[in-house]
Amino acid sequence: MIKAFVFDFGRVITAQKPPSLFRAYEQELGLEPGTINSIMFDSQAWQDALLGRKTAKEFWFSIGPELGLDTGEETKRFCRRYQADEVINEAVLDLIRKLHGRYKLAILSNSPPGLTRWLADWEMLDLFDVVFCSGDEGLIKPDPAPFKLTLERLGVEPGEAVFIDDTPEHVVAACKLGIQGIIFTSAAALKDALIKQIYIPQ
Repeated sequence: MIKAFVFDFGRVITAQKPPSLFRAYEQELGLEPGTINSIMFDSQAWQDALLGRKTAKEFWFSIGPELGLDTGEETKRFCRRYQADEVINEAVLDLIRKLHGRYKLAILSNSPPGLTRWLADWEMLDLFDVVFCSGDEGLIKPDPAPFKLTLERLGVEPGEAVFIDDTPEHVVAACKLGIQGIIFTSAAALKDALIKQIYIPQ
């Protein structure tokens, strides 16, 4: 019997940014097309942030020069713009609200420290019983430990939980532990899956 749902955060609860937006960033910064994501997220600074070795602010100041941001003020200005472009996937949030009260809910995210502040700012923190942020814990998916700790804090067994993530590798890791996994592709597909399994009413 399913008792809990565990959600990834980025590109699941938050909306996927369109490629056109990244191209606009690259044009503004004078970067080659298709390079900004690799500069930012393939970096050691990002890995350090995900493991809590750097704060989000320290990450931005580490990566700023590689983005062509020559001063601290330029880095802060671009950081504010980048973060302002983050928006909630309202259709996913609607599904979470439908699950809330019927199941235990958690977020399990590879994120820099301070995810709970974002959730509070977006007025959704109260929807979740557990928030596991890799930057606060020093553990990242697909390592089994974050999954085990999240389930322990929820008070459920692996077979009683469903994990939803847009990264197949993370879903595979969850399934190896006996957790039911759903690879997120869109809110509409997720809704269909939840209705099919009778987790939410049609």
